[in-house]
Amino acid sequence: PAVVNIDASSRRRSSSRTDGRAPQRPDLSEDPFEFRRRGETPRRGAGTGFLIDERGYILTNQHVIENAERITVKFTDGRSLRAQVIGSDPDTDIALIKVEGDGKKFAHATLGNSDDLRVGEWVCAIGNPLAYEHTVTVGVVSFIGRKLFDTSLDNYIQTDAAINFGNSGGPLINSRGEVIG
Repeated sequence: PAVVNIDASSRRRSSSRTDGRAPQRPDLSEDPFEFRRRGETPRRGAGTGFLIDERGYILTNQHVIENAERITVKFTDGRSLRAQVIGSDPDTDIALIKVEGDGKKFAHATLGNSDDLRVGEWVCAIGNPLAYEHTVTVGVVSFIGRKLFDTSLDNYIQTDAAINFGNSGGPLINSRGEVIG
């Protein structure tokens, strides 16, 4: 229940105004066709996130919520709550968002220590892609500290656990159920 679906939406301007004024942003929930009349195109992002504490803080990937004007978090119990961006880091592709609940404590994932991870250890990737509830893939860790494109970020965990489309932002967990990536 700590793994959630994230729906992020925004509007992009497809043409510029000739009067020099900034365009007013319509609320798509009031009139879903208003964006077309104003020369804007909708952008929807979808991904996964996971609650890291009982107060409603959620970790996800920055690219999932990038430029979002509205973020909706969908829970496995059927609830949908709006979220606010608390912070994000494009360099590490991490974002922290927060939902406000109805006074109930949120189920949350236990954070582990990726420094304790070993090559050959089994891991599980959990996602909630495109509003399909929980996809689960398993694999083994084949390398720790992998360097990819940016050598300043050199601590990637390489695994053969498949990451399904829409799983961005979901947790990688160890065999003890702790989030390690």
